[in-house]
Amino acid sequence: MYQYLEGKIVEIQPAYVVLDVNGVGFLIRVANPFQFEVSDAMVKIYVHQTISDTAQTLYGFGSLKEKQLFEKLLAVSGIGAKSALAILANGDQQAIVDAISHDDVTYLTKFPGVGKKTAQQIVLDLRDKLTDLTQTGLFEAERTVDAGQTDAALADALAALTALGYRDRDIKRVEKTLRADSKQTTDAYLSAALKLLTK
Repeated sequence: MYQYLEGKIVEIQPAYVVLDVNGVGFLIRVANPFQFEVSDAMVKIYVHQTISDTAQTLYGFGSLKEKQLFEKLLAVSGIGAKSALAILANGDQQAIVDAISHDDVTYLTKFPGVGKKTAQQIVLDLRDKLTDLTQTGLFEAERTVDAGQTDAALADALAALTALGYRDRDIKRVEKTLRADSKQTTDAYLSAALKLLTK
């Protein structure tokens, strides 16, 4: 129904942002909420809407190509919206496309909710359907923003990892490394954590 929404970010939580569009607040679930910041600046978020018996949910993306990759992942048997968001959260969508194109099942199993069987299904279903997404540079977000204070930023990043489905023991494993290297923004902490978790 919607292609994108444009408005101001008025709230950021570990699993979602609230976008004010002409006085209407849209709750939008995103892979990395901390790439946004609360401000008066206008932000465009591409959206995918799902409707079930119990809920209507909006999922948001920084670029049209990221949205298209999410929709391709959703079409794979065994991949739900939460798993698809977790796969996209590492911020390196090109690496995901490359892994699928080169049958790199091991890389795909590093994401929460993706076992070997599901990873194989992703490769099987999408290997020949990503030609429109294999060009370098397609996944660069159309806006870049940062926010946060060091301790609160780290806490928010760890909460975001939980919201994405990572296990407590895995989060604790990377927390020590993150504390030793002060990133100052939640987005930077989250990006660093996701790189560590997908090594």
